[in-house]
Amino acid sequence: MTSPHPVDTRLPWHRLLVFGLQHVLIMYTGCVTVPLVFGAAAKLDHSTVALLISADLLVAGIITVVQSLGPGKLAGARLPIVTGATFVAMSPMILIAKDYGLQALYGSMLLGGLLGIALAWPFASIVRFFPPLVSGTVLTVVGISLIGVAGGLIVGSDPKAASFAAPSRIALAAAVLVVALVCTVLGRGVWSQLGVLIALIVGIVIAIPMGLVELEGVSRAAWLGAPQPFHFGAPQFPVTAVVAMTIVLAVVFAESTASMLALGEITGKPLTRADVARGLVGDGLSAVLAGVLNSFVDTVFNQNVGAVATTRVYSRYVTAVSGAILIVLGLVPRFGALVATVPQPVVGGVGLVLFATIAVIGVDTLRRADLTDRLNLTIVAVSIGVGLAPVLTKGMFEKFPSSAQILLNSGISLAAATAFTLNLLFNHTRLGDLARTAVRGALVEGVSGEAPESPRVA
Repeated sequence: MTSPHPVDTRLPWHRLLVFGLQHVLIMYTGCVTVPLVFGAAAKLDHSTVALLISADLLVAGIITVVQSLGPGKLAGARLPIVTGATFVAMSPMILIAKDYGLQALYGSMLLGGLLGIALAWPFASIVRFFPPLVSGTVLTVVGISLIGVAGGLIVGSDPKAASFAAPSRIALAAAVLVVALVCTVLGRGVWSQLGVLIALIVGIVIAIPMGLVELEGVSRAAWLGAPQPFHFGAPQFPVTAVVAMTIVLAVVFAESTASMLALGEITGKPLTRADVARGLVGDGLSAVLAGVLNSFVDTVFNQNVGAVATTRVYSRYVTAVSGAILIVLGLVPRFGALVATVPQPVVGGVGLVLFATIAVIGVDTLRRADLTDRLNLTIVAVSIGVGLAPVLTKGMFEKFPSSAQILLNSGISLAAATAFTLNLLFNHTRLGDLARTAVRGALVEGVSGEAPESPRVA
């Protein structure tokens, strides 16, 4: 009798539970940081942020189970996958919420998710148009652009407030940063992987005597309960917001595809086009559920991919247990209310680590692109420049129509669209061949001092 592939192996229940819990601990901070950062940027109260956290954990758990078990033939990659809220959508979400409101945000997420599900199978066929050249550029811009969000959480959102940029806030964020650094560098095994979570806990403890932790809303939260569908009202569908979220889904698809292919290599289970497509359907389904339950778009968490490689525990039933644990956490509103009390400087300090890590991952991804090619180097340079321009130059597009500003002020959307278009133009059309010929000719002329011979036309 042929033994099952390690990915399809069912471990004893106690090992499933232990390894499943470890996956949750590894991804937990990154997952809940998204609603914490978004809630602070959108100026939502603690009770609303608590609702977002519960919904975030619930949807992440459902999609993790879907990706791990792959029920039916339509959704789920059937790999040891843990999913969670992606930072890629952060900037567009903040802009949409600011200009159109939360009803439009979740409406655009819902419709964008439906479009994503419809495009998952075709996208699985064109994944070659999202090489490391494109995905690395986008991840770099994502990380750099979000560092400003983390800085805003540290100093505060109201320049007129007495606590704005107070040395105590900056010192608290610095302490969090130091703890995360010490745990990550000096810790061993799981202690190193839990460095950010430990820093978060230490930051909360320090913030309590500073009067920055408000626990009043925790006692009022219920122990059990499910997120209310369309909590903020009937969804709305502004065209610009829907386009922005659809672009976000395309970037998430590229990111998840890279992660799934990496898992295929790690576990020794080659992926088919159908496997990738079902995994992308899971991403689209996360956006649909997020639009209904007031959550966030999910992606494959790379830190959990790293955990699979490190532990060599390849069973997808382990991550299915992780999903079940997340679902349970999402159905305990009091737990979400407790997490929502984390002070902004603490979240900002953790955010600096997480967001800078995303930028570094982007740079590492670009190492797999051929940047000795002058055109590839130019594609990256132009895309990063275009993507960061509105982030670093406040008010750059303020005289444009408000509907256009959703896309133009999102450095992530601009970088993704620019990198994809330029890569398509210069690496998949004859124009790229002509441009490279011209570049080589210019180099030869510069060395020899003579003009290159004109190519003969057949």
